[in-house]
Amino acid sequence: MNSSPALLVFTDLDGTLIDHDTYRWDAAVPALQALAQIGAGVILASSKTAAEISLWQRQLDLIHWPAIVENGSGVLSPDTTTTTTATARPNRYDELRSILNSLPGTLRKQYQGFGDMTVDTVSATTGLSVESAALAKTRAYSEPGLWTGNAADRDEFIRLLQHQNVSAREGGRFLTLSFGQTKADCMSQIITRYNPQTTIALGDAPNDVEMLQAADIGIIVANPHREPLPTLAGEASGRIIRTALAGPHGWNDAILRYLTRFDSNQDTSR
Repeated sequence: MNSSPALLVFTDLDGTLIDHDTYRWDAAVPALQALAQIGAGVILASSKTAAEISLWQRQLDLIHWPAIVENGSGVLSPDTTTTTTATARPNRYDELRSILNSLPGTLRKQYQGFGDMTVDTVSATTGLSVESAALAKTRAYSEPGLWTGNAADRDEFIRLLQHQNVSAREGGRFLTLSFGQTKADCMSQIITRYNPQTTIALGDAPNDVEMLQAADIGIIVANPHREPLPTLAGEASGRIIRTALAGPHGWNDAILRYLTRFDSNQDTSR
């Protein structure tokens, strides 16, 4: 692995690199192979747990790179299952659940987090296998869940959580609660460590916005299963772009288009 790669790619998983419904990623294989050929790093950045991300790294042959877990609450070190955090905090999941359970019952009952679900329910809700659903419940810093109430109650739910320093962020599937860390927080640490010439970030949901804006190039991947992201700063200048194709198809197309320009620039500089 190049200690200072020319390119680091930070990518969300669900609805971005992997298909929202099928969890397939084979449509992105050509781009992943092209990135590997030039020694570019691919950093997974997801709301998934360290246990889940570790399996995805093995499937995608990315174990030699770090990964961002639980929406930026921790970094999974390369070639290991060790997770580190920016603030060296211990497991805070029980604390988060305690705050959630302290909310008024009329609001609390409208939110069903993974901690409220059985493994079978998580499996049915996400489409994951029972084994993968069990890994999804092994959380340390954040709580994904489904909001079942109306918009006004949801706003009050989020407001009360904010008073206790808990943020609620929309992802590709769930409303995820955490203590405020974002993917961009961990992205900054990784960039400092590897010092790449260029960074690309790809995502499809509100919890990807900070990461998209922090990269040299941001790519919003189309996801027909959710409302499109609002126009972001950087789109007018072309620094942030949107794909026409969804999920791994859009991911693959955007990366290959970038690499064509990258190769042209390299040839020009020779």
